[in-house]
Amino acid sequence: MSAAKLVTIYGGSGFLGRQIARVLAAQGWRVRVAVRRPNEAGVVRTYGAPGQIEPVFCNVRDDASVAACMTDAQAVINCVGILVGEGKNTFDAIHDEAAGRIARISAQQGTPRFVHVSALGADAASDSLYAASKGRGEAAVLAARPDAVILRPSIIFGSDDNFFNRIASMTRFGPVLMVPGADTPVQPVYVMDVANAAAMAAEGKAEAGIYELGGPDVMTMREVARLVLQATGRRRAVMALPGPLGGGLAAVLDTVQTVSGGLLTNRVLTRDQLRSLKAPNRVGDSAKTLETLGIEPTAAPAVINEYLWRFRPSGQYEAMTASAKNLRRS
Repeated sequence: MSAAKLVTIYGGSGFLGRQIARVLAAQGWRVRVAVRRPNEAGVVRTYGAPGQIEPVFCNVRDDASVAACMTDAQAVINCVGILVGEGKNTFDAIHDEAAGRIARISAQQGTPRFVHVSALGADAASDSLYAASKGRGEAAVLAARPDAVILRPSIIFGSDDNFFNRIASMTRFGPVLMVPGADTPVQPVYVMDVANAAAMAAEGKAEAGIYELGGPDVMTMREVARLVLQATGRRRAVMALPGPLGGGLAAVLDTVQTVSGGLLTNRVLTRDQLRSLKAPNRVGDSAKTLETLGIEPTAAPAVINEYLWRFRPSGQYEAMTASAKNLRRS
């Protein structure tokens, strides 16, 4: 195992990072997972052979910490990202400054390959703080590593996602499902497709440049909600969340986070998320894509039934319950 290639994945214990670690471990890489709390990232060890995947401490806001985690690596993948700013971990600190720091140090150390995970819609001029910080992060990466592979995934889905699971959890309450940005088009992409794209880039099998990663289906958020209702076997009226109502709710929740000094974090709905939902989240017509890498995108309906069953009225026994009802009718 000691002779195997070494990759450092910053943020490798997260939803996407774990799957990248799994894919690279299966390909024989040694994987160093750089995270804030390695004692809470022990699950990644199980994704490879004993000793193949090692969580290590890293503070991405500190040069020395970043450099120590990168030593002797043949590839570096930056997956660090946040959806809500908390304390010192702001959008600028994580998406912009940390991304630039990791790229700069990788150039100084002569790391052969650099992969940066950004986000579809990244734009330094965006009204969304999230998208703007992602755009500045890309610029910082390219300034240090013009040979970088930058991946811009759309909303990522998979068994542990914070997208389909969140919508499915909302279906359990009341007869109406309120959807923010109901008419905004999105192109959800499967986590394993993104992980495979990152692994190809680490292997040197992807040309330098920006890749926009989306699934095979473009749908509105309203259509996403209906897909979730179908998967969970629930009947709900799907309605667009009115702008004033959504804005007011987000403002209150943001204020609670501010007043509490960060003790309570708004993970429900932020004003910045509402700004993000105003812009289409789909792959551009002339962009490099999953297909460019030879990866056939996986459709959400082929996957979500495997994990949204727990939100059905009878959970895993939903099919048995329906079958029993049919027997009683006959």
